[in-house]
Amino acid sequence: MASSLDHVAGAIRDGVADLASPPFRGVAVRSLGVTLLIVVVLWALGTRLFTGYAGDVAGAHPVNVPFFLDGVFWIAGIFSGLALMIGFSFLIAPITAAVAGLFLDEVAEVVEKTHYPSAPPGRAMPLGESLIQAARFTGLSLLVNLVCLVLLLVPGVNLVAFFIGNGWLIAREYFAFAARRTMGKDEVRRLASAHSGAAMLAGLASAIVLSIPFLNFLTPLFATAVMVHLVKRVSGAPRG
Repeated sequence: MASSLDHVAGAIRDGVADLASPPFRGVAVRSLGVTLLIVVVLWALGTRLFTGYAGDVAGAHPVNVPFFLDGVFWIAGIFSGLALMIGFSFLIAPITAAVAGLFLDEVAEVVEKTHYPSAPPGRAMPLGESLIQAARFTGLSLLVNLVCLVLLLVPGVNLVAFFIGNGWLIAREYFAFAARRTMGKDEVRRLASAHSGAAMLAGLASAIVLSIPFLNFLTPLFATAVMVHLVKRVSGAPRG
């Protein structure tokens, strides 16, 4: 009988392979397009509000402001730009989570039909439950990553908090999402409790993807594929 580590390793391996598969690419492109559009708009607004402010103040008072303060304003603009970049790096998780919520059922269905056609087909969650779950996950993701942002001043601790916090959150939410497609709530809780360690390892793998620039936009889709594979493996679903 396969061990938990075997299940996790197999789920991650299959999830990586799914990212490059033709059925998956179509969903990924649409999700990535929406996410990038939101990020570009937010970046433009943030740049205008923060980095543009110092330059506006310096240019608005060419006579009354002492010469040396011009440099102060421009330095402030540079540092605010860096702060904006750091802030966005930690806010990518909730942004991608919010967008990917529109595509998770589609990703799960692709994985199920491609790899587990003999298993009972999954079903999309009711709209109300799906919206509640998406809002809860986005809110928790925002909270976790804001805590990580605050811990940025503590070297080493911030990285540990980032991986553990996001790994735990992904394990908790995505495993439950994948299981909920074919199980009732009570059965999902029992399965999640029995395989919490395996789910956490898979969540940490997804958190590593989340830390890689550009690939992090695909984290929710990758996490969904991995957790669907993991749920199928630990529940003994037939493959192929």
